[in-house]
Amino acid sequence: MTWLKGFLSVLTFSFILISLSNCSENQSVNGSNASEDQAAEEIFNLGEKEILRKRYSDAAEKFTEVERLYPYSDWAKRALIMQVFSYHKDQSYENVVSSANRFIEFHPNDNDVPYAYYLIGLSYYDRVLAIGRDQELAKEALKVFSLIIEEYPDSDYALNSQIRVNFLRDHLASKEMEVGRYYLKRSHYAPAINRFRVVIERFSTTSQVPEALHRLVEAYLSLGLVNEAQTAGAILGYNYKSTEWYERTFELLSSKGLQPKSSGNGWLNQIYRQVVKGQWL
Repeated sequence: MTWLKGFLSVLTFSFILISLSNCSENQSVNGSNASEDQAAEEIFNLGEKEILRKRYSDAAEKFTEVERLYPYSDWAKRALIMQVFSYHKDQSYENVVSSANRFIEFHPNDNDVPYAYYLIGLSYYDRVLAIGRDQELAKEALKVFSLIIEEYPDSDYALNSQIRVNFLRDHLASKEMEVGRYYLKRSHYAPAINRFRVVIERFSTTSQVPEALHRLVEAYLSLGLVNEAQTAGAILGYNYKSTEWYERTFELLSSKGLQPKSSGNGWLNQIYRQVVKGQWL
C-alpha cells in the first residue's frame, strides 16, 4: 500500500502543477487581451482628438489602424464606423462608400447600419449638389435614401432621407424637362414627348409635372394630335388649375377653338381615367 500512497501523492502533485500552469496561461491570455484593448483604445482616442482638430484624414488613418491591428477587438467595430464618419467630413467620397459597405457587411444587424447607409447616400448627394448635372450620382443617392425609408422607417435618418428623396426626384425630373424643352424648340416632337412622358409617369409628385403637361399640349398640337393635347389639358386643369401653366394651356387650346377634355384612348387618357375618375383599369 506504501507504493499506492506514493503514486497518489505524485499524481496529486502533478495535478496541482497542471492547474497552476493553466491559471498562469489564463492570466497571461487575459492580460494580453487587456493590453490589446488598452492599446486599441489609445489609438481610437487619438483618432477622436484628430476629429476635434478637424484633421479628418489623420483621424481616418488612426481608426483604420485600430481596425487593422486589432480586428477582433470591440474597438474595431467602433473604429470602422468612425472611419466612415471621418471620410465623410474629409469629403473622401469613394472611401466613404467602401468603408461604409464594409461596416454593413461585417455588422449587418448593428444599430449603426442605417447611419452607414445614410453616409453612403450623402456621399452621392453632396456630389450632385457640387456637380449639378450628374444624373447617375442622383440615381445612386435616390436608391440609397429610398432603401433607408423602406428598410429603416423608424430610424433617425428616415425623415432626412425622405427630404432628400423629394429633392432628388425633382432634380431628375428637371433634367428630363431640360432635354425635352431642347427637343421641343427644335421641333423634334417625338423625343420631346418621350421626355415629358417620363416626368408624368415616373416623377408624378414633383413640381415639374404642370409644365410637362403644358409642353405635351404644345407638342401634340404641333403634330396635329388634338385628342392627346386636349387630354393633357384636362389633366392639367383638374390637378393644377390655379397655375400659370394651365392658364397658358387654356389660352393655347382656346386659340384653336379647342377646350381641355378627355379624348381618345391613348396613354394620357388612361392617366385621366385613373387620376380624375378613379378608374384603375
